[in-house]
Amino acid sequence: MENYLLGMDCGTTNIKAVLLGEDGKAVAEASRASHTLSPGPDMQEQNADEWWGNAAEILRDITELAGTDIVKRIRGICVSSHTVSLLPLDSDGKPLRNAIIYQDCRSTGELEDIIEKIGYERFVDIIGGRPSIAFLPSKLLWYKRNEPELFGKTRCCLQASSYINYKLTGMLTADVDQAARTQCLDVNSMTWSSEIGEAMGICLDEILPSPRPVDDIIGFVTTRAAKETGLSEGIPVICGCSDAMASMYATGLCRLGEAGEASGTTSLLFVGSDKKSAPDVPVTTRPCAIDGVPYVFDAPIQASGASLKWFIEKLAAEERDYAVKNSRNIYDYLNERALEAPAGCRGLYFYPYLLGERAPLWNNYARGMFIGMGMDMTRAELIRAVFEGTAYALRHVMSTIRHNGGKAGILRICGGGAKSRTWSMIKASMLKMPVYVLDESSGDVPVGDCLIVGRKVGVFESLTEASRRIIRVKEIIQPVDEWVSVYDKLYPYYAEMYSCLDESLKKLHNTVTVLEYEKKSGR
Repeated sequence: MENYLLGMDCGTTNIKAVLLGEDGKAVAEASRASHTLSPGPDMQEQNADEWWGNAAEILRDITELAGTDIVKRIRGICVSSHTVSLLPLDSDGKPLRNAIIYQDCRSTGELEDIIEKIGYERFVDIIGGRPSIAFLPSKLLWYKRNEPELFGKTRCCLQASSYINYKLTGMLTADVDQAARTQCLDVNSMTWSSEIGEAMGICLDEILPSPRPVDDIIGFVTTRAAKETGLSEGIPVICGCSDAMASMYATGLCRLGEAGEASGTTSLLFVGSDKKSAPDVPVTTRPCAIDGVPYVFDAPIQASGASLKWFIEKLAAEERDYAVKNSRNIYDYLNERALEAPAGCRGLYFYPYLLGERAPLWNNYARGMFIGMGMDMTRAELIRAVFEGTAYALRHVMSTIRHNGGKAGILRICGGGAKSRTWSMIKASMLKMPVYVLDESSGDVPVGDCLIVGRKVGVFESLTEASRRIIRVKEIIQPVDEWVSVYDKLYPYYAEMYSCLDESLKKLHNTVTVLEYEKKSGR
């Protein structure tokens, strides 16, 4: 009798889940859109009640599609999510406010205060990477300073996947993967850092659950959750992980010499390594559970797919109107328009730093820019520049990883960005390596969650075996020689021009902050 595995990912723009058989075929899948709120400058939040409401609806859809007999044979559930978020709960387990998500940039001053107290080098030694406002310390300190009444009522703080797990099982938990990404964890002892807590005046052990292994069974679907979702009571729930880790497994990366990209709102690049990196380099390694790949470089690019979405919403009214009038998918239409422009767009560059940048800059002052516009610029060039800008950012990360010992000869792509053949052609040419585009049904993030479940419950002997059995390649896209030559000549200017503007962007940010404060205070 066949077993079934259920994976769910709470992404930035949507929550989706898939129910897989042992052969990797999807029995049922469903999704719901997520909404990001911006209540003020540099603020990005999501509603945790929407997370659970969407998750419950998705699970009801899946159980109805699958039928009672299959639902009874679900061996386990694993949930992943975007990270890092700050979601405070009260003593009744209810959210005290919206979750502050990783894209939020309001806590710059708090991060500077924490680093000043601890010291930059000591902070890096503790967390095993470079400090950034994308992570938890600055968010926690901002919350404590600006919402002290709510902070005083806080029982614990969770990540998105942990909140969904809590609603499924009643257990308040944290997985070690996301814990290691919070920058609150001492990576040497793998416990919450008392030094970082002291710098904030917060006892982290009191408000953050103790980290547990990704594949721990943390509990079982409760009677109440079963009624809300259609799942059978008692199904094991796995601790889960970040969407980054689930994405890595979903790319099918299973040997040294390969890179994987989960191309979504944020782009996540993975490159296998046989050595652990130094803690102070721009992109660091993490332990990996794939046989023969002891470590993996793990690099998030802040606004990859988000840049294209932003362009569509803010600058592509003409293309949107055309797509609506001609019943076209706007993304498909932009892919076609981009190919009308020459590679390199005659020196037009787009910098996708709309929300600052994580790897390899780790700079919240970075900002999105078009550089090189001329009176004769075409709309096709403007569109292609956005695709190319995210690929330049990808090359910047890959160059940094190679400089620190990572090696890759192919790139495996999954996620929403993998649907764009134009984008994959640009990436192949920018990185000078073939791009393996994964089959949509096997290369999605929830599939990575299913692999974790399958390994835990014994359906697969190892994650390597799981990847080889489940993940399928749809197409291999080779670099375009003419484009390779152009990008080799233009990429150095991409990096050089940003470095020239870096300090000015920081000063600009500070000046704008003062101007906004003066406007609010009526000065």
